[in-house]
Amino acid sequence: MFSGGDYEEVGRWLWNFVTAHAKRENARIEAFVDTSAARAGQSYGARLSLGERSQPPGGEPPIEIAYADAAANRGSLAWCDALAARIRVLARGLATPASAARQPA
Repeated sequence: MFSGGDYEEVGRWLWNFVTAHAKRENARIEAFVDTSAARAGQSYGARLSLGERSQPPGGEPPIEIAYADAAANRGSLAWCDALAARIRVLARGLATPASAARQPA
């Protein structure tokens, strides 16, 4: 497996990874990975959206992923499995109709 890479390369890999796992829950979910200047070389902020809804919800911080962690661990199956599970839980929350999500269990 591969690890390392510069900030842009790891960012592209991360966007593909987040997109692939989110779309396993619902093909219409879009993934966004923030690599803006404020984060450059330090971290990524991931967010999923479906229509007007997003996970984490607007107003809350995105999923924070440190560049050093992603670069060092993208070749680790355990790390990737944990991140994939986290993404898929958020994606399931988006894929559930809003009215069903508000009903008590």
